[in-house]
Amino acid sequence: MPNIARLFWILLLVCLSPLALGERLRLVSDDWAPYVYQQDGHPRGIDYEVTNLVFARLGVEVEWQFLPWKRCLAMVEQGLADGIVDIFQTESRQPYLVYAPEPMSEVEFILFQASVRRHVVNQLEDLAGLTVGTSPGYTYGAAFSGATYFKREAAPTHEANFGKLMLGRVDLAITDRKAGHYLAQQLGLQRQVEALPLVVRRQHQYLALVRKPGREALAEAFAEELRRFKQEAAYTAISNRYTGDTKNILNAVEQQESSTAR
Repeated sequence: MPNIARLFWILLLVCLSPLALGERLRLVSDDWAPYVYQQDGHPRGIDYEVTNLVFARLGVEVEWQFLPWKRCLAMVEQGLADGIVDIFQTESRQPYLVYAPEPMSEVEFILFQASVRRHVVNQLEDLAGLTVGTSPGYTYGAAFSGATYFKREAAPTHEANFGKLMLGRVDLAITDRKAGHYLAQQLGLQRQVEALPLVVRRQHQYLALVRKPGREALAEAFAEELRRFKQEAAYTAISNRYTGDTKNILNAVEQQESSTAR
């Protein structure tokens, strides 16, 4: 049955998608290491490699463009790109986006603080009176976004958020756990930035394609092949290549935080 289902979606893709005529798929994303990012001008990341490989198996050629996230969202909404990688599912995006139903990965939004300005935050209500650095276009859940007892202040990049955190211009910064620790390492801030235990939101992120004829078949074919690929050793190898260092960082930071919290 799995082979029959795979053949069905591939046949649909060939019959319905303009990509079968040689069109190249243009995908957009922002720098979101270790998932999708640029290093020395070259695209990298877990979801970058997985996306390329899955589309290659479907015979679809892709090209990438990295832009600020808010601009990525505007481009797919206006039909100026073919798809976007590592996006959350929201009702407001359904009219113009088709999601591949198998998630690319899962993020865990947490709060980071400067070690010289610590805060006790065990629940959202503990943010009362504080200012939290956010990123434009990112969604952190209704409870966080709708709260009125603390301020949210957007910065153009994740690096800028951490910079404001170190300067004391924001009290905390919110980002994904892996992304935050990776960024701290890249900026040399491992001993100056600490993660708080509160998980604000866990969320799957997906590949989404701009709604056009044939795109639903393509999204389903991508999801089917992605599920298959996740069972292979090659998928684990890609993930380990990027998260191996991150796991070491997490272990080191957790040991440091446990020793300094006493």
